[in-house]
Amino acid sequence: QVQLVESGGGLVQAGGSLRLSCTASGSIFNIRSMAWYRQAPGKQRELVANLISGGSTNYADSVKGRFTISGNNAKNTVFLQMNSLKPDDTAVYYCNVFVTPWGPTWGQGTQVTVSS
Repeated sequence: QVQLVESGGGLVQAGGSLRLSCTASGSIFNIRSMAWYRQAPGKQRELVANLISGGSTNYADSVKGRFTISGNNAKNTVFLQMNSLKPDDTAVYYCNVFVTPWGPTWGQGTQVTVSS
């Protein structure tokens, strides 16, 4: 019912920047929230940032001040601007969108690798 397409991952040196994007398509009636999660090798998937309908945002402590989540409602797209990247940010980043009435949908994931 809802499909997500992510882009923007890649390899970057420590201190560099990347911008991830995720676009939702399909039977979209109401987007309640859009979020980015990440999963590093051997670790659990964790919330990086989310954007709630109405505009409120939340960030993991580890990315506050470095990452910014934003959305384009007209294009059903969410972005994650990542600055001052660190090797610890290396992970597969997943987009998650909660659409009424379907519930949460996950993207396929995009690899972000930060070299020291």
